[in-house]
Order: sequence, then C-alpha cells, then structure tokens
Amino acid sequence: MRRVWIWLGTALLTSMLTMNGAAAQTRTEYQQLAHDIIRQLIEINTTDSVGNVTTAAEAMAKRLREAGFEEKDIQIAGPHGRKKNLIVRYHGTGARKPVLFIGHLDVVEARREDWTTDPFVFVEKDGYFYGRGTEDMKSGDALLVTSFIRLKKEGYLPDRDLILALTADEEGGTANGVDWLLKTHRDWIAAEYSINLDGGEFEKHKDKRLLAGLQASEKVYVDYQLESLNPGGHSSIPSPDNAIYHLSVALGKLQNFSFPVNMSEITRNYFLKTAALSSGQNAEDMRAAAKEPPDPAAIARLSQVPYFNSLLHTTCVATMLTGGHAPNALPQMARANVNCRVFPGEEPEAVRKTLEKLLADPKVTVTIVPVKAADGTLVPQVSVPPSPLLEEVVQAEEKTVDSLWPRLPVVPTMSTGASDGRYLRIAGIPTYGIACMFFELDDNRAHGKDERIEAKDFYDGVEVSYRLIKNLSSRN
Repeated sequence: MRRVWIWLGTALLTSMLTMNGAAAQTRTEYQQLAHDIIRQLIEINTTDSVGNVTTAAEAMAKRLREAGFEEKDIQIAGPHGRKKNLIVRYHGTGARKPVLFIGHLDVVEARREDWTTDPFVFVEKDGYFYGRGTEDMKSGDALLVTSFIRLKKEGYLPDRDLILALTADEEGGTANGVDWLLKTHRDWIAAEYSINLDGGEFEKHKDKRLLAGLQASEKVYVDYQLESLNPGGHSSIPSPDNAIYHLSVALGKLQNFSFPVNMSEITRNYFLKTAALSSGQNAEDMRAAAKEPPDPAAIARLSQVPYFNSLLHTTCVATMLTGGHAPNALPQMARANVNCRVFPGEEPEAVRKTLEKLLADPKVTVTIVPVKAADGTLVPQVSVPPSPLLEEVVQAEEKTVDSLWPRLPVVPTMSTGASDGRYLRIAGIPTYGIACMFFELDDNRAHGKDERIEAKDFYDGVEVSYRLIKNLSSRN
C-alpha cells in the first residue's frame, strides 16, 4: 500500500511539473519576451542609494539594437554616470506629430530584512511576480520595450514617430531624467502628447475588472519641514519648553485636520462613472459627492476610505522624524518631514500658510523643502495643470480596451500620487497615464514590502500596450 501512495505521489508530481511546463510553453513569443525583460530589470538594482539606472538603460538599448533599431535612433545620456536615460525613436511616415511614451527605471529603496524574499531577485510564486519594481514600474517599462521590439520585427509603419523614454530619478534624487531632457534635449522628446504607463491604473477587485483608468491629472508632491528649535540644557532640569513636545503637539493637530473638499471635472466624472459600477450607500454617496455643491454627509462617509479621501482633499502626513542630540540633554531641535499631495489648482505656498495657521505655535516653523535639479537649480513647486481630454487619446484607449473586454468603461482619473507627467504638463506637453495593466484595489504594494503583480495581468498588459500604440499611430 505504501508503494501505491509513493507511486501516486510521484505520478502527481510528474503531472504537476508537466502542467507547469505546458503553462510556460503556452506563453506567446512576446509574453515570454516581456517576462524575460521584467526579470532582467528587477534584478538590476536601480535605487538612488546604490543602484545603477545606466545599467538598466544599456540593457534595454541592447535588446532594441538586436531587434533592428539603428544606433542613431538610440540615445543613452544623463547628467550622472549611473543615472543615464534611454531615448529611442521609432520612425513613422510623419503624417502626424510624434507621441512620447515614458516610464522610469529607478525604484524606491528596499531592505532585504523587511521582505519575505530578496527584493532584487525576480520571484514567481502562486501566480504572482515578486520584486522591487514589479508594480512601480518596471512592469510598464517591460511592456513598452516589448511593444517597440514587436512592432519593429513586424515591420509596422506608424503614421507618426514613436518616442520611448525610460528615465532616472522619478522616485527621488537630483538627476530626474524627464526634467533634464526638457532642459537640455527637448528635441529628443518633443511630441504632440505623452503616454505615461506610471498612471491611469486599470482597476479590479479580486477577479472582477472594474474600469480602465485614463489619468489626465495628478496631485502635486510637496515636502514641508516642521521644525522646533530650543537652547536645550541638562536633562536633569526639564522644562515644558521642549522642542520635541512642541513638535508632537503640532503633529497631533495635523493628524486630526482635514483640508477642505476639492472637486475637479475629472474627479467629479470619476465618482459619477464609478457610482454606476457600485451599489447601495456607496453608490449613492458617490453620486451625491459629484453634485454641485457636493453633499457634506456623503463627503464625510467617502472620506473614511483612504483612497477616496485622497481624491477629495489635499492630504498631508508626517513621514520622517528627527530630534535631540544626546540622551542626557534637552533637545535643541525636533524636526518632521510632512509629505503633502496638493490638489491641482491649489498653490503649495497656500498649503504652507494653512499648516502654519493650523499649528498656531511660534515655536514651530513650517517651510517648503526645496528640490534641487542635477545642475543645482531649484525646481519650482507649482500647481500642475490637468491635461485636456484629447478625443484621439480617449478613442484609442476605448478601442483597445473594448477589443479585449467589451463594455469595460474607460474612466478619466486623477492620480493621488505624483509622476514625471508633471514636468511634461508644466512644459506644455499634455500627458495621459494609461497603465495597460490591472491592479488589485485592495492590494497596493507599490513602495512597500513584498511588492508584486499578478502574472496574468502582466501578460494581458503585453497585448494592451501593443494594441494601444497601434491605435495611437494609425487611423485605421
């Protein structure tokens, strides 16, 4: 009997391995290529601290050369040796102005001790791909490179030039690629508009696909410093006038504060369309929130959901703390970084004044943290205008989505986070976030531990990105 169980177990294992092998073999040629590219990108560390974006840029350039792109159409350049950008031009007939496709190669920091797996090793497990950048956004980079290679091998002739820019320092650092390109080589990326795969997520809940996002607006990233200074002294003679106490009271006020509700045409449209996909009180609240003026009770209920709260308000949250200089001394300094995501149309300086008024403590100062470009100049913290909903972009995404998931709605959205699209919008290049992949609403691991994407969503994205590019570059 024991031999029977051993035989059955061996047969089952053999069957499972055969099935797994068959599953791998059923990938299309370009799904396999995209798989190989994302694996390669994940295993190139591109963090700001120790990573090398240039290595990733050169690896993608090599693949594009081998696919037939000429050397003169590939640029690898940047202001920093390990933070160079890749720019590729796919020549079309020139009947229309070029379209720019952007993605960033850098990723946020990840510590091995925080993760279940090594964040810089591509792991396939239980139908998911794990690794730093799988969600944000080396998956999108892989889709773009795969699509450009596929189109080139098929001999496709677009009616306009297609430009691919994979860049550095979107997540932080002083060598932001899009900013640098606009300042030094704008002709390389000059386009009628841009498609950014780092935005416009396709939303799903479990296995139900809800909508395909079209990001036409995004909040503005601004860091503020809250600081309290004090002469300090010996800790054996404490005083209520303590820098740490002043700062802690200030942060308590911030924790309980909500900025006034703000609604744009894009977010109002988002709530109306999402209401049609919802039911019960949630759907009623979305419709009521979209009214002019919005219903306060509905706003209050929706604001209990962090994502909806971020769509309805400017948000500010403490993200880093520093204080004191010795364990036996009264603190001479206490400092907090407060990260704000400012609603489009609101000025960062107005937000600073609101924080200052809220804290109402002369012992706590509020300043905007300056951002420096690679050349040492300060990047202005300004409001970012939304992009107009160009009919050809909307129709191209609707055509793409409908060809794969009939009647799935395409919904204009505002990103709660910030992307490199802000540089392009400020520079007058309308930018639209279209992620080409579905992401689970209740499992957002971008910037977090054990970042992952579902393999089937990634493979669907291979076809979405390919069809989208063709629909944007052909009138057929």
